[in-house]
Amino acid sequence: MRNEIKELLQGAIEELKTSEKWPDFEMPEIEVDYPKNEAFGDYTTNIAMVLAKVVKKNPMEIAESIKQQAESIKQSGIEKLEVAKPGYINFYLAKEYFDNLVVKINDQQEKFGDSSMGQGEKIHLDFVSANPTGPVTLGNGRGGTFGDVLASVLEKTGHKPWREYYVNDFGNQVKVLGHSVLKDDEAQYSGDYIDDLAGKISGTDPFEVGQKAAEIILEEIIKPSMEKIGITFDEYFSEKSLHESGEVEKVFKDFFDKDLFYEKDGAVWFCAEKFGDEKDRVVRKSTGEVTYFGGDIAYHKNKLGRGFSRAIDVWGADHHGDVKRVLGAVDALGYKGKVEIILNQLLKVIKDGKEFRMSKRKGTYVSIDDLLEEVGRDAVRFFFSMYSRDTHMTFDLDLAREKSEKNPVYYVQYAYARISSILRKAEEKGFKFNDDNKIKLTEEKELTLVRKLNKFPELIEEISTTHEVHKLPHYAISLADSFHSFYNDLTVIDEGEPEITAARLKLINAVRIVLGETLRLIGVNSPDRM
Repeated sequence: MRNEIKELLQGAIEELKTSEKWPDFEMPEIEVDYPKNEAFGDYTTNIAMVLAKVVKKNPMEIAESIKQQAESIKQSGIEKLEVAKPGYINFYLAKEYFDNLVVKINDQQEKFGDSSMGQGEKIHLDFVSANPTGPVTLGNGRGGTFGDVLASVLEKTGHKPWREYYVNDFGNQVKVLGHSVLKDDEAQYSGDYIDDLAGKISGTDPFEVGQKAAEIILEEIIKPSMEKIGITFDEYFSEKSLHESGEVEKVFKDFFDKDLFYEKDGAVWFCAEKFGDEKDRVVRKSTGEVTYFGGDIAYHKNKLGRGFSRAIDVWGADHHGDVKRVLGAVDALGYKGKVEIILNQLLKVIKDGKEFRMSKRKGTYVSIDDLLEEVGRDAVRFFFSMYSRDTHMTFDLDLAREKSEKNPVYYVQYAYARISSILRKAEEKGFKFNDDNKIKLTEEKELTLVRKLNKFPELIEEISTTHEVHKLPHYAISLADSFHSFYNDLTVIDEGEPEITAARLKLINAVRIVLGETLRLIGVNSPDRM
């Protein structure tokens, strides 16, 4: 409906430009939002105040003109338009629209909210991508959940996301891992997993030992961790393959030919300053070793050369210093504007009000496996998804374990289970939905609930564009709030009112469908019983 209102406003303004002899201007972006107070309608726009700057008229006068023009062409779903100071235009949806929406959700089931806006666009999503030198950390788990939820939303809006884990199985970190397994003077990693690797791998060359160790860690630690948290990748892409195939050297030659690489002090440098970085960056050390950044240039060329229209890299906030150099390299490759880098802030876990260090047996790592064992997948994914990527996160173990409305994931799942219980009870009593597919909702708590359902498709398209996945669990909580409030005030099953009962059963089933689909996108279970 929001898109329909935007089109309605655009048509009205174009007509007014002629009939009111407004000066010619380029159409500004029309923003349609939800009023903070439902008394001011279902949607509102400030377009009259925006146009006042170019039309040179009072915003209230402009708003009134737009309202009158829009009323002459508005669709049946809109009941009325009102102008409010200092120039807002408020839209009120017809009750019949809400009745039909409930029927529509029951008809479309989990496909409600599906969109074709992506038009099959292929998007490369690179997330987690932790060095295969040890267990998956909490930060990697947070970024992994973010990437996985975003991919699910993109799928629902008609895109074709590709989930990829970039395995950093080449370079200095692999050699350091080898030294650690050999337990020599250059060892840096420690823990039970290093002791286990030392008993499985033979050899004396640190790099070869490190590569063998990285393979074992990937297969026996990282992939099982991803399965536990519910992430399935389309591909685990090996950094080593880029070097073995000659792709890294080909990029080096191309950049030398374009005068984008140069030699100094025995090392090879990328002209990063030309692309907005603070200084030029080393891509090959004086020892002849290619840096991680050097390989990363080849990796971005590889993935964008595979037919993806754009790529999204999900990194931890500790890599913020790498953003400019990578985007500069992408620009140099000829793919300017085709890569987005999303940084997720760090997090900590608290228990009994104190920071909780979990993985003593794994050395310095704080492992995602330990957190999953403590509270389960549902709580981990819901809590990880709740926080904006720009926000430092504190994971409260005690809250995540609590079986009460204080725990947001329990609160939302309980709403789903409660609806399922009501529907089972109704079936036992012989109640069915209206056969004629028509219902009539009149109570304010009913309409408030439907208004929340109406926002779901628009939210999905918004997240697909802004990548603000934290809005999904917040929507689930808000929908659960409205349902619990509705249930506390109104009787669903009333044997003396079969028509009202049928309508409300259809309404809560619509809530069940949307709530279940929201939880599915987050990667959280929808329990029928709790």
